[in-house]
Amino acid sequence: MKILLSEAPGGPDTLVLTDVTDPQPAAGEVRVAMRAVGVNFPDLLIIQDLYQYKPQRPFAPGAELAGIVDALGEGVTDFAIGDRVMALPISGAMAEKVCVAATMCHKLPDDVSDKLAAGLQMTHGTALYALVERGAISKGDTVLVLGAAGGVGLAAVEIATALGARVIAAVSSEDKLEVARAHGAEDGVIYPQGPLDRDAQKALSSAFRDKLGADGADIVVDTVGGDFAEPALRATGWLGRYLVIGFPAGIP
Repeated sequence: MKILLSEAPGGPDTLVLTDVTDPQPAAGEVRVAMRAVGVNFPDLLIIQDLYQYKPQRPFAPGAELAGIVDALGEGVTDFAIGDRVMALPISGAMAEKVCVAATMCHKLPDDVSDKLAAGLQMTHGTALYALVERGAISKGDTVLVLGAAGGVGLAAVEIATALGARVIAAVSSEDKLEVARAHGAEDGVIYPQGPLDRDAQKALSSAFRDKLGADGADIVVDTVGGDFAEPALRATGWLGRYLVIGFPAGIP
């Protein structure tokens, strides 16, 4: 089978497409013939050794995929050969066939495409857990989402809106704001790109407050970090919840 391997740290151009023998599922695993694979920001970091998770090389990146079960390991009873599934192996998904713990697979309904399913778990799973389990979101909450047009950010916009929250999107361009609005954001703030000095941070916090209202944000979903974290934190309301998802702009 074909597999895309990271053999040395670097960008996507360092990945090598090669042939290996088909893997065999261990006890409790299923083998999935990949039809679509998700590509997420952590994948780019992992192949550069810039992420907390560092698999031993050579390895195939890719945390999630969708495909068809084509082999079963010993003891697997919840799946059958031919089942359409989405799977979360954490790494190794960029291969024609992937062995995954059966507990990390979910059957797909006929009306969900492989392409949609392959990009669902990392983004929407993260956003759902953050908002519901950590943020205790309630209908009527006001939610500020930083990086609202990115993977997890856009998922947070969709999920918060579906749960009855009022969403304010924070993004870096008008085009991105239009995307966030199309997915449920009520309004938004366009923040400047690059480092922010103290005056710029104060101005951004005021811009957040203007859109959020006097009570501030009940929940902040921060997928950006860096100089943008403090302005968002200062716009958080009394008993608000601040959810740190990532910090591509740097650690605050």
